[in-house]
Amino acid sequence: MAIDFKKTQKDLYQPGEKPSIIDVPEMVFIMVDGRGDPNTSKAYQEAVEVLYGLSYAIKMSKMGGKQPPGYYDFVVPPLEGLWSTDKGDFEIGVTDKNEFRWTSLIRVPEFVTPEAYEAIKNTLAKKKPHLDLTIARLESFCEGLCAQVMHTGSYDSEPATILALKTFVADSGYKLDLSDKRKHHELYLGDPRKTSPDKLKTIIRYPIAK
Repeated sequence: MAIDFKKTQKDLYQPGEKPSIIDVPEMVFIMVDGRGDPNTSKAYQEAVEVLYGLSYAIKMSKMGGKQPPGYYDFVVPPLEGLWSTDKGDFEIGVTDKNEFRWTSLIRVPEFVTPEAYEAIKNTLAKKKPHLDLTIARLESFCEGLCAQVMHTGSYDSEPATILALKTFVADSGYKLDLSDKRKHHELYLGDPRKTSPDKLKTIIRYPIAK
């Protein structure tokens, strides 16, 4: 059976609706950087298309007999996003979403080495030449100590959940530890194309320190 990280690592993908603290281990991701309103930005839509294209190319490499060493079948993990603005903490006082800076990312299994990634990227480039695969990179990311919570509802209703998470962080004796690498992090468990806004589930995660 295909390995589903959402089921084998429930602490990472199934937090409760009450905030909690977690130490997030190092994982491998495909990442694309950009800026602008994700609802209208062509760059954001292209980033998502490239990320899913590469992720499914890795998953389906078994079909061509060219799977990387150590390959195992897996469920493609959810889309994630690291968010900020040029002014810092992106969700406070931002009314213009064109100010958003984002890194869209999808986790890939540990068998995806730089060599395997390049081979799969070259294969996909031949099958889908319209995709600009140069915008994507493979990167190991260790997020470390974080606080997280499950948000149910529309993306625009996140501020109340974020406030509760930040209050929990302070009450627990921690502080936010935002930097160029450690940012406001969201994991999208629902598909907004198929799910009503009030039922969308999004993990909101913040890096913290004592």
